[in-house]
Amino acid sequence: MNRLGFVISSLLFLLAIASSTLFVVDQRQFGVVFALGQIKDVITEPGLNFKLPPPFQNVSYIDKRLLTLDSSDNEPVLTAEKQRVVIDWYVRWRISEPTEYIRNVGTSEAAGASQLNRVVRNAFQEEVNKRTVKELLSAKREEVMNDVKKEVLSQVRGAKPWGVDVIDVRITRVDYVDAITESVYRRMEAERKRVANELRSTGFAEGEKIRADADRQREITVSNAYRDAQKIKGEGDAGAAHLYAEAFGRDPQFAQFYRSLDAYKASFASKSDVMVLDPSSSDFFKSMRGGAPVSSKK
Repeated sequence: MNRLGFVISSLLFLLAIASSTLFVVDQRQFGVVFALGQIKDVITEPGLNFKLPPPFQNVSYIDKRLLTLDSSDNEPVLTAEKQRVVIDWYVRWRISEPTEYIRNVGTSEAAGASQLNRVVRNAFQEEVNKRTVKELLSAKREEVMNDVKKEVLSQVRGAKPWGVDVIDVRITRVDYVDAITESVYRRMEAERKRVANELRSTGFAEGEKIRADADRQREITVSNAYRDAQKIKGEGDAGAAHLYAEAFGRDPQFAQFYRSLDAYKASFASKSDVMVLDPSSSDFFKSMRGGAPVSSKK
């Protein structure tokens, strides 16, 4: 029984020793083998590998993929005209030489990102100080990014290379600090209100002009129509008077009778009208009294 336990314990110990000597490197990683704190070997190809058991040798992994570093602070930067702006940017980078990276930067991607962030921020500050806001927003934007990339590459490839490649540097946003942005918005709002009020005033003036012209045209049209109506009415009255005169000239008694009828009609226009006259002495009821008979000339 003791012999069996010893065999099992020995097998388990050997398996533990064997497992501590084997490690797998992923295709997305570098495998760095350390021997007593010194870099012994760098595994760049994926697969199963061997090493001595700890504490003689240890293995560390470093990401070999393309990494993205985003700006993490909103510290304002002064432009050439002393305007305070905030720049958001990102950098695409990767670890190309694990040995140099570990010796000069650190054993983790976070260490490289931290130092790279400082270098990129300083490079942006230096380049932005040379240019105006207008150049940053349009004309010189691409030039700024290229110059920052060159400056960062010169830093990471200096006397002590970092073992990294900077693939791209991009500006995502250029904006004024909050206080200036609020002032700009207020100025823009005031300008828009001024333009709106000017447009309203112009529209009101044009409206008044159109209404005045329409009123003038209406008055002219009504006056012309009234003039034409009066002219036609005058011509009609003249024609009617001529016909009356011709007809009454042929028979004066009929004319007198017709005028009497018109007078009666005008006098008794309402049922409540009352007239007090002497029928015997008034010529008004001459036709009603059956005076001279009405005759007509043929």
